[in-house]
Amino acid sequence: MAFTEMISKKGKRDQAIRYLEDFVSRNPASGSVKMLLAGFYRDTGQEAKARPFLTGLFDDPSIELTSKLIVLGAYNAELNENKSRKITDPEKESFALSLYEKLKTGYPGDPSVHVIGGDLYLCTGKNREAQGEYLKAVESGAVSFEVYENLLFLETRLEQWDQAIRHADEALEIFPNQGMIHYFSGFAHLRKRQYPEAISAFEQAKRLSASNPALTSEINSQLGEAYQAAKEHTKSDKAYEEALTFNPNNATVLNNYSYYLAIRKENLEKAEKMSATLIKNHPENPTFLDTYAWVLFTRGKFKDARKIMERAISTGKATATHFEHYGDILYKLGDIDGAVRQWEKARGLNANSETLNKKIANRKIYE
Repeated sequence: MAFTEMISKKGKRDQAIRYLEDFVSRNPASGSVKMLLAGFYRDTGQEAKARPFLTGLFDDPSIELTSKLIVLGAYNAELNENKSRKITDPEKESFALSLYEKLKTGYPGDPSVHVIGGDLYLCTGKNREAQGEYLKAVESGAVSFEVYENLLFLETRLEQWDQAIRHADEALEIFPNQGMIHYFSGFAHLRKRQYPEAISAFEQAKRLSASNPALTSEINSQLGEAYQAAKEHTKSDKAYEEALTFNPNNATVLNNYSYYLAIRKENLEKAEKMSATLIKNHPENPTFLDTYAWVLFTRGKFKDARKIMERAISTGKATATHFEHYGDILYKLGDIDGAVRQWEKARGLNANSETLNKKIANRKIYE
């Protein structure tokens, strides 16, 4: 094997493969050689030749677990590379996962096995399966930062806020200086409307992430929302401003910041400028169009607001909020019957709020 690796490094990979093929034909029980040959096959694009060897080797208990993990790690890297390039290879994904199932059967309690399983499921878009494997890894004793980071990412994607908070607290006992753990904690607390806890976690994440401007900007975006919800408006505005310093075209920040300013009827000229920039960059986004229309409405520009809201509705993705806002705009333009029709459409989309019912019953808006 040392000879074949040597000649392979000298660019004679084909000669090395022929040598190994000959050796395997005479020594069919030599698992380590088969593993090396399978690796050479894969390195030279001969995936079809590698797979029969790998299938058998993953059933062979004499082959070291480390070697099998290296193989699956290579597949995981390839699949992640494909994902980054937006290439799908269902056959390769299926084969890699079939090898993992063999590995899991042979080593059911090994945390490193569950980690690679979580990685494979994550990169193939099987989020719940990935979450299950990372949970088993943690329970089996795998406590690396990356495992917790991936687990928390999945739990926030799956909107499992209580679990995310619990695992973030658990991770912070081991990794108290990892800003991402504090970030996930803050994110889950914010979604639970636990604003003081969210603010505390985000502020700690921000302190620990000073060397990562992109992450700091994202944290500021979340802090803006948390402080707004906590009615600490000056701090909310400051956080949004800091986020925009890093990325002036951050769509989420432009949308939320301008909308909150409109709701508070503060700095409306700035709100209009931000929301105008937003729809210039995203002209067909109904949420952003709604925000712009509402900023214009708040500024008393009712005709302009109507045009923008009609654009939003024409996208075919209008929600109850769009129709309620459209009704408010029509009311200000003197079209009371039209306003009531739009409010009724909003109610028909399950927007059954007390304020909306009062608008319909009394044929007027309440400010």
